[in-house]
This record gives sequence, C-alpha cells and structure tokens, in this order.
Amino acid sequence: MTAQIPLGITLRESTSFDTFHPGDNGLLLAQLRAGAGGKGEPFIFLWGLPGSGKSHLLQATCRLAAGSDRTTAYIPLSESAEFDPEILFDLEHLDLVCIDDLQQIAGQPTWEQALFRLFNRLRDGGSQLLVSADRSPAQLPIGLPDLLSRLKWGASYQIQPLDDAARMEALIASAGQRGMSLPPETAGYIIRHTARDMDSLQRLLEHLDQASLAAQRRLTVPFVKSFLK
Repeated sequence: MTAQIPLGITLRESTSFDTFHPGDNGLLLAQLRAGAGGKGEPFIFLWGLPGSGKSHLLQATCRLAAGSDRTTAYIPLSESAEFDPEILFDLEHLDLVCIDDLQQIAGQPTWEQALFRLFNRLRDGGSQLLVSADRSPAQLPIGLPDLLSRLKWGASYQIQPLDDAARMEALIASAGQRGMSLPPETAGYIIRHTARDMDSLQRLLEHLDQASLAAQRRLTVPFVKSFLK
C-alpha cells in the first residue's frame, strides 16, 4: 500500500531511516520505527529547527509503514495554501497519519478545528498520529485550547542537531549510498562553506551527483568550489 498524499506532493526517494544519521536521536528513531510497524506510542509530537530533518523522518515513517502494507497519509502543512482543511476529513480509517509543519496553520480556527476533530477520530479508531512542528506544543500559538491540550498528551521529542564531525560523517555516508565517493577534505569544505542543516546538505548532494556525472568529474574540493560559485 503506497502512502496517500495530496495531489502534487510526493515523498522524496531519499527519505528513509537508512539515510538519516541518528546522532543523539536514537530513542526517537526507535519510537518512529516502532510506530511504523503499528507498535509504540499512538501519538508522537516531534519538533526541531528548520532543516533538522522533521520532514525526512515523517516521510521515512510513512514509507516504512506503507512498505509493511499499512495504510498511511502524509500531509505537509507547508503546502496548506494549495489545499483546505477538508484534506483532514475521512482519514480515521488509515493506520498512520503524518502531519508535517503544524506551525503553518497555528492560529487559523478552521484548520485547528479540523485537526482537533481528526485527533479525536484517530484516537477513537485506534490509529496512530505523528505530528511535527518547529517548536514544542507549549510554544505553538494555538488558539483552540482543546487542540493544545491534545497536542500535549503524547510523547514529545526534540530533534537534536548534529555537530560538525557527525555532519561530515553523515554527508560521506549519504554520498556513499548514492554511489559517490566524497573525500573527507571535500566534505569538510562543504560543511564550512554551505548551509549546515542536513536537509540543505542532502539537496546539495543531489545536485553534486548530477553535476559530477555530467562533467565526469570526481568530488574534489576544486570541483565543488567551482560548482558552488
């Protein structure tokens, strides 16, 4: 069973638990893997700074669950301008629902009411809900008290950022999974001269993969330097 997503939204092919460097997030990853298999917490709220990997983890959870023949939906509220709160209707028959970037609809009564009703229906039906935001539930500007109360019910995890050494290790490992050889000195140059969050680094790797194939060049520091210019 493939993951259900709004029209025009696709799960990135690279989003899996294997392509997420855990760092100090081992417990969170264990909980998400358990949730994908229908075990563990019925509701998980994960939060972190932009680029910390929230969308990656939600999509990885959806992908793993769908691969086990569980019915899933991934709803990216960063794209909420492209659809309306009705997207949250009739999802209670699914095994797992992943709501990404909740902060995008905080303070919007129609969206908050729809999410509150979905939360209750999923709980009553025994389904699982995974929600992400850029801050903790207590810090979100939620106007509906009942929804805020629901968001504080479950397990809450902050995604811990990687240090530079772990970023380099993750970058080299990700390149290897793409069949690319990324020397440590090149990885270090990338870390020092580009955006440091893993989402941006993963996107950069995708572009470098295409550019190196087209130019038939290895990922040396001079090649990456010229590419970045």
